[in-house]
Amino acid sequence: MVIIRGLEALKERYRDVILTIGNFDGVHRGHQKIFTLVVDKARAVRGTAMAMTFEPHPVRVLAPERGVKVLTPFEEKARLMERYGIDVLLCIHFTKEFSNTKPDDFIRDVVVNRIGAKEVIVGHNYSFGKGKKGTTDLLRRRGKKYGIAVKVVRSARMFGDAVSSSRIRSLIGRGRVCEASWLLGRPYMIEGSVVRGEGRGGKVIGVPTANIMTRNDLIPREGVYAVKVNYEGTLLDGVANLGRNPTFGIGGLSYEIHILDFAENILGKNLRVYFIDRIRDEKTFPDVSSLKEQILKDLRRAQDVLRNKKYPTVL
Repeated sequence: MVIIRGLEALKERYRDVILTIGNFDGVHRGHQKIFTLVVDKARAVRGTAMAMTFEPHPVRVLAPERGVKVLTPFEEKARLMERYGIDVLLCIHFTKEFSNTKPDDFIRDVVVNRIGAKEVIVGHNYSFGKGKKGTTDLLRRRGKKYGIAVKVVRSARMFGDAVSSSRIRSLIGRGRVCEASWLLGRPYMIEGSVVRGEGRGGKVIGVPTANIMTRNDLIPREGVYAVKVNYEGTLLDGVANLGRNPTFGIGGLSYEIHILDFAENILGKNLRVYFIDRIRDEKTFPDVSSLKEQILKDLRRAQDVLRNKKYPTVL
């Protein structure tokens, strides 16, 4: 997949572009539905499947007070889009100035003149341009004017409601990672490097943990989770504890991962941690012995979950 950052870097005129436009945060099942259609149509005409997205997330620019947490950092979004068959990813640097682009100017200057789209495929709730005055109806009308086919795709639905990035954020924030994974079409993942911790896991409790430093925005609710860990391309079983170690009176938030049946020194290494299911809340124990007993139960529970529970494929 070709990644182009900014309209000014779009030098080449691609053949028969089938274009989709959106934030695509999460690259969830609704987005995948659109990508499948874009790719199928592009392949049918031997054209180019192109997606246009925006960085940073527009809400962070226009309404930073809302504190929107991003589901998929750009690199992860691009990796997933490539996996779903997108040929060219055009990333527009989103600014307040760009947000003031009039809908008609956006269609004429960007979609028609710069990209030369043959067809545009968007979700039914897509809006664009200054004040979000650009609607799918306007896009259809201007499509007729410029000779561009426009298709509007209905939302994917699961568990009785539309699949959306905001719904997935809410589920993850509440620790409902299993439900979120079905909406995403894969387990939710955070990525980070292993840093030196307090060493209590191995020395005090007898269960060594890897402490993760991550740049991911959205972390599941504090608690204990059954996880899969990608270490240098190998998928391993594990248990994650996200919390503040209240038994030890430590206040800072930490992300600790214990990889089952694993003894390598991975300090400084990169891990991708996929959340399969929540095991329990974090809680304070009266002593270290009680904590250790609970941790051993958590390990057995995690093994059972990872062995028997159905969950989407880790991508």
